[in-house]
Amino acid sequence: MRLDPEHLEHARKVADAILYEGYLLYPYRRSAAKNQVRFQFGVLMPPGYQELDDSEPSVSQTECLLECADDAEILVVLRFLQLQRRTVQAVSPDDGNLREVGSLYLDGTEYTSWDEAAEREQHVTVPAGRLLGEDRNAEFHASGGQSEEPLTDSRGRRAGRLVREWAAADGMIRLHAERVAGPYQALKLRVRVENHSTSRDQLRTRTDGLRQALIAAHLLIGVPGGRFLSLTDPPEWAAAEAGQCVNTGTWPVLAGPQDCTELMLSSPVILYDHPEVAAESPADLFDATEIDEILTLRTMALTDEEKREARSSDPRAADLIDRMDHLPPEMLDRLHGAIRYLRPASGQDAGPGAPPALAPLPSGVPAGEITGRPDVPWWDPGADGSVSPDTDHVVVAGVRVASGSRVIMRPGIRRADAQDLFLAGRAATVQAVLHDVDGDVHLAVSPDQDPAAELQRSHGRFLYFAPDEVEPIRSEEETAWSHG
Repeated sequence: MRLDPEHLEHARKVADAILYEGYLLYPYRRSAAKNQVRFQFGVLMPPGYQELDDSEPSVSQTECLLECADDAEILVVLRFLQLQRRTVQAVSPDDGNLREVGSLYLDGTEYTSWDEAAEREQHVTVPAGRLLGEDRNAEFHASGGQSEEPLTDSRGRRAGRLVREWAAADGMIRLHAERVAGPYQALKLRVRVENHSTSRDQLRTRTDGLRQALIAAHLLIGVPGGRFLSLTDPPEWAAAEAGQCVNTGTWPVLAGPQDCTELMLSSPVILYDHPEVAAESPADLFDATEIDEILTLRTMALTDEEKREARSSDPRAADLIDRMDHLPPEMLDRLHGAIRYLRPASGQDAGPGAPPALAPLPSGVPAGEITGRPDVPWWDPGADGSVSPDTDHVVVAGVRVASGSRVIMRPGIRRADAQDLFLAGRAATVQAVLHDVDGDVHLAVSPDQDPAAELQRSHGRFLYFAPDEVEPIRSEEETAWSHG
């Protein structure tokens, strides 16, 4: 049995975004201050670096839960970047020998020295039953080396060369599995990734350590025919075991499309289950925390000199600049926004109190332009007298909850953002009761004892939860109201 190729491709698109997250940041020039310190996520340094700085580990650990038969195969793919230094050599006009230079201009193209990175993968496959009997330790070795790329001018004469060098990287993937208590005999899988690289020279700087680091290290774990359990929102029977999973430097989430259960992505950044790259995104901009439209417009606004330096910094930056320079207008329009929540009119009564179904858009009307709708702007509560966020209320567990009510945040009942889970059990104050265009109710809250809460309120920034994601803190007045 094999993994579904479409599911695997879906997961790899997200994994690629992780692999190059922060690789090179706008304005994509090596001289930019933000590109002087690089590679911030998932860096596993060689052990010798710990003597210099112990803030970046040499080991990561992933623990997750899955259901599978003993004869099911567990597939583990370790993916990381390996640093390689690119230097430029030019032919000396004096003696014709090659000498290292900072940059070389050749027929309108500039070549410069820079630290690039190459993709690496390590694969381990083991039957689940065998892994239950004994641990599996898989050593890997990414050898060091050097490559040369000759540079010639328009007449074919030798002008210089690019030399790329990379150090060796050694490591170990350790796998351990055990059955957990409970009615379904789920499997608890542990995958440790260890950097075992050593260097003859003493590591004096972070740059020295990066030469033998596993950069942006992450795992894709697959079990064909099996089923991974969400650690973000586990089933009730597995919640205790999920809470005992120890993940160091990783955040495992379900991968692939929504109907996929046989893939897990263990990422060095926090994600939600079944993450995906937006269909409107034209290409990787190396910064998934930024808005594509903003980055695209800012990149298109770079001067010719800035673009020239970006192209000389890194081949991936050169490809990015070229794509932005030739981006079709319709692709730019797609970045401006998309409506994903419109429902076709069904003609059936959804029941009392249900919001009316939205009629489909007329043929030829762009997705971002709705015609035949009321002129009242849905995003402006002050323009609609039927709603009042400051005075509206909702009843939760028999308690009237409105602006000023205090609640306990209980995210996770619905699909919550991973960051919201850190707020579970904390008290908050309701700032407004809001109704969206679908008729759903949302509570805007500010966490209590948050030093930034007052500043956030002044800017109108809140956290948002559904009524069933909070627990009212009963005051005497609220208790009286619920019995009134």
